[in-house]
Amino acid sequence: MAITIKNDKHMELMREAGKINAKVLELMEQNIKPGISTKALDKIAFDFIKSNDATPSFKGYGGFPATICASVNNQLIHGIPSDIILKEGDIISIDVGTYKNGFHADAARTFAVGNISNEAKKLIDVTKQSFFEGIKFAKVGYYLYDISAAIQKYIEDNGFSVVRDYVGHGIGKQLHEDPQIPNFRPFNKKGPKLIRGMALAIEPMVNVGAKDIKVLQDGWTVVTKDGSLCAHYENTILITEDEPEILTL
Repeated sequence: MAITIKNDKHMELMREAGKINAKVLELMEQNIKPGISTKALDKIAFDFIKSNDATPSFKGYGGFPATICASVNNQLIHGIPSDIILKEGDIISIDVGTYKNGFHADAARTFAVGNISNEAKKLIDVTKQSFFEGIKFAKVGYYLYDISAAIQKYIEDNGFSVVRDYVGHGIGKQLHEDPQIPNFRPFNKKGPKLIRGMALAIEPMVNVGAKDIKVLQDGWTVVTKDGSLCAHYENTILITEDEPEILTL
């Protein structure tokens, strides 16, 4: 699949999906507290997306059974919402996608459940900031892997590991489009040159311990192999003539 370039109309439609998606994550933050189940969070997200005449991007995608991915502590991504109750000191990564007017938006955050350890706070902060370090290079004239290299440097300079097995992606009429966007520079390559109209879902995935991960028997949930904490931060952005436009904030 070639990289699809969005025109002004496409961008406007993507902004609508992005606004809804951002509000879902705000709702998640408001409702995440000790004592709530991840299944309850999933229902809140589903109801809100449907109330905005939109569709959850993830539900049914490849057979995924829910609206959100809810990944707790050493779960990195693709956690399936369940009756598991969140407790004080947990961290939870929520990944959600919204489909409206023929276009997708995709974003993720890692949230604290009550009071968390200093290490967990640093992990969440570094993961988020690595995204913003990366998008300093999300401008016309730079190359895709300039974003990747900046993300990698910030994470590793702070003593954490960059997950290699999962990456960001292009987005638009399809949830996952070209190009793939690693959070590390592959083999000193440049990647595609950035041009106006590219829509990218950039999503650092960060482990406190080693970079290695594994998939649980449910076929979805990805966890750190060493059991260490991990975090995830993602936004959908547009490459413009000037600064990148973040659609999901």
